[in-house]
Amino acid sequence: MIRLCAPDELAEGQSRGFLVDGLQLLAVRRHGQVHAYRNRCPHRGTPLDWAPDQFLDPSGSLIQCAQHGALFLIDSGECVAGPCAGESLTALACREDGEGIWLL
Repeated sequence: MIRLCAPDELAEGQSRGFLVDGLQLLAVRRHGQVHAYRNRCPHRGTPLDWAPDQFLDPSGSLIQCAQHGALFLIDSGECVAGPCAGESLTALACREDGEGIWLL
């Protein structure tokens, strides 16, 4: 397991990027649960963020690709709008305890 951050370093409704052993990833906390994905749009293989830790659309309810605006469900990573509709982000197994958020 690899510790990404302390639980309080990823607030409800927020996203955060990480670099782990050369792998770019993102984590989002929604409804108290942490979801982790590879930071790579399935359309062109580019990173999703437009600025550090900025992965969400203006409403904070979807992950948005900065390159072409594709929108992804936070809970599943499924693309629901944009050029990669029907494809999904690559989910990464994670868990949370009192000590941190962990990549499995």
